[in-house]
Formats: sequence, structure tokens, C-alpha cells
Amino acid sequence: MVLNNSLIIIISSPSGVGKTTITKKLLKKINKSYLSVSCTTRHPRKNEINNVDYFFISKKKFLKYKKEKKFLETAKVHNNYYGTLKSELRKQNKNNKVILLDIDWQGARNLRRKIEKNCYSFFLLPPSISTLKKRLFKRHLDNKSLALSRLSSARKDLKYWKEYDYVYVNDKLNKCVNEISKKINDLLTENINKSRFKKIIKKLYL
Repeated sequence: MVLNNSLIIIISSPSGVGKTTITKKLLKKINKSYLSVSCTTRHPRKNEINNVDYFFISKKKFLKYKKEKKFLETAKVHNNYYGTLKSELRKQNKNNKVILLDIDWQGARNLRRKIEKNCYSFFLLPPSISTLKKRLFKRHLDNKSLALSRLSSARKDLKYWKEYDYVYVNDKLNKCVNEISKKINDLLTENINKSRFKKIIKKLYL
């Protein structure tokens, strides 16, 4: 799949590291950026809005979309399905310079195989396992077994950092956001320059 107009930015991390918070802050800092809305079969969390945070759909509908090849990538995480619609990326490619995707390592791996160019991946690490443990237990105060399950999964997910283009530690939220924002803007400038040079070279050889 070729998306000539936009820079595709993948943000991934284990549960509890802060990828959703960071992605939302990046939207406010980067001009003409858009968060690609994924489909999911999980139930909405508190304060999540359908068609804004996710397209919340049934498992039956998700599997129907998958059979019809409407997804660019899919993943199963904690017994719930997630997927990025091809139509969503094509639509946003027309109007935005940067498209952000908040997806896990499975989705990122699948997406990188299918996006032919202008796709960059960022992986977020916690400052320590103890910090991650505190965050997860705070998130799941009323369900200790769920917090332990998420921590176990997070430990496994951490090993996939090597597959990513850039890796950042989310020790201080605003610092991390500023560093990633700067890198994305640098990549955007680099891509604009490459595009400009290609046009010049093409004219020279005509």
C-alpha cells in the first residue's frame, strides 16, 4: 500500500507505558497530524468515545471485515481483536501530513510489511519494571489478577523493541513527548526535502 502524501508514524509500547497518552499529546504538537482510529472488539473504557478513540464493533463484524480484507493489519491482544481499516488510512492520507497509529507490536509488524514507504516506528519503554508495575496496579485497583496478567504480558512485549526504528523511555511525560515530536518533525522535513530533490532531478534528466 502506497500513501504518498503522509508520513506514517507507529507508536507502540507494552500496556501501562503510556502510548495512548503520548499519542494524544503529539496530536496537539504536530501540525496537520491525525490519529488513525482502529477497530476493536473490546468494551469501551471510561471516557472513551465510539468513532473517536476506537470503532467499537462486535467480534462477528470484525471477522466479517477481516474476511472481506478491509483491514491493513490485525492483532489479537488480551483476547480482543484490533485492526486498522485500509479506508481510514486512504481517507486521512488526502488531508494530513502525519498519520499516527497507536498499535501493539503485532499490528506494527504487519503494517510495516504492507506500507511501502514513509513509515517509521517508535517503541516506548518504561523507566523500570517497578514503575510499570505501579502504573498497572494503579490502573487496575479493583482487579489484582488482571494487573498481574497485564504485567506478565508487558514483560513479554518488551523484547520486541529491537524491531522498531526509534526507542524512547517514558520517564518524564513531557520530555518524552517533546523528544518524539522533534524526531517526527525532522523526519517530515527530510521527506519533504527528498520529494523536492526528486522533482528537481527528474526535470534535469528530461
